[in-house]
Amino acid sequence: MTAIAGSHVLVTGGSQGIGLATARACVDRGARVSIVARGRDRLEHARQQLGGSAATASADVTDPSDVQAAIDSLVEVHGPCDILVTAAGRAEPGYFLELEPEVFRRQLELNYLGTLYSARAVLPSMVARERGHLVLLSSVSGLIGVFGYGAYTPTKFAVRGLGEALDGEFRARGIVTSVVYPPDTDTPGFHRENRSKPDETARLSAGIAPISADRVAASIIRGVERNRLHVTAEWQSRLLQRLGDLHGPTVRAALRWRLRA
Repeated sequence: MTAIAGSHVLVTGGSQGIGLATARACVDRGARVSIVARGRDRLEHARQQLGGSAATASADVTDPSDVQAAIDSLVEVHGPCDILVTAAGRAEPGYFLELEPEVFRRQLELNYLGTLYSARAVLPSMVARERGHLVLLSSVSGLIGVFGYGAYTPTKFAVRGLGEALDGEFRARGIVTSVVYPPDTDTPGFHRENRSKPDETARLSAGIAPISADRVAASIIRGVERNRLHVTAEWQSRLLQRLGDLHGPTVRAALRWRLRA
C-alpha cells in the first residue's frame, strides 16, 4: 500500500478543480505537496488555500523541458517525487466537423502528452529508488465515447492505455500506476466547457448532477492507498470500467507471471 503521509506528492494542474482538491486532501494527510500550473496568480492563490505549505512552479505541461525544469525545482524543495498526480487538462467539446484541426492538436498535447511528459520527468528517480506511484487522470470519456467530445475522448482513452502500459512495465519494480475516471465534476473547467457543449450533449447530461472535486479527490486517496490500477468515484463509472475490463485482471495476472518466468 502507498502511504501518503510523509510523501512528496506532486500535482500538475494543481491550482484549481480536482488537482487542487487532491492537493488539499494530501496536505491534510501529512504529505509534502507541490503543485504545477501555468498561471502564477492562481498558483499563489492555491498555495494560500493550502496553508502556505505547498511548493509551486509555473510550467506549460505541453513543453517537456518546461515540465522537467519545474519538477526539478520542486524536488529541490521537497525531495524526490513519491506520488505524481497528473490533473492538468481540459475539454473542448463541439460538433466533430465544426472543430478546427487546432483543437484536436491542443487536446492531444495537453491531455495526453502533458501526462506523458510529467510521468517521464519523475520516473527515473522512482526507478532508481524502486518505489513511487503515478496517478493519471483519465475520464469517464476514457471508458466510453461521448457525443460532442470527439477531440477530448480519444486523448482520455490514450491516458488510460498509457496508465495500463506503465503499470504493466513498472509495478514489479515497485512503482504503481493508478488511472482515475472522474465523471462530470463541479470545477471551473466543467463550467467553461458547458458554454460550448452541443445542445444534444447538454440535454444528455442535464439529468446528471456533477459531483464535487472533493469527492473525486477522496476516491484518488483511497485508490492510491490501496494501490488500485483503476479508480472511480461513483457507481456508474465503476460499472462502465468493470464491464469494459472483464478479462483485464486475468490477462494482467498472466502477463505478470510470464514476465517473472
